[in-house]
Amino acid sequence: MNCLFCKIAEGKMEAETLYEDEDVIAFRDIHPQAPHHVLIIPRQHFSSLNSFEDGDGALLGKLLLTARRIARDLGVAEDGYRVNINTNDHGGQTVYHLHVHLLAGRQFSWPPG
Repeated sequence: MNCLFCKIAEGKMEAETLYEDEDVIAFRDIHPQAPHHVLIIPRQHFSSLNSFEDGDGALLGKLLLTARRIARDLGVAEDGYRVNINTNDHGGQTVYHLHVHLLAGRQFSWPPG
């Protein structure tokens, strides 16, 4: 498999890692859309949110709790932050390894675009 994020998760490619454990890894986006733009991925390859099974809820929850933890660590939790998952082409997904975007450090508006 030639998945960029799998390579990062396996340590075969460098990234500015902010958090990692046996299940997830979080690193800064190389094309940030906010002062803080972090990608949180499962180490296991899932091409999109649609690839998860009902029994994978704990891992999905861990991805979101990791986003919360990083927001606290970055000192942006109180001001606020955005968490986003893009799914497939119309949803804006460009890398087909599920990833959670954590964006913070500026004011966001709604709708996002």
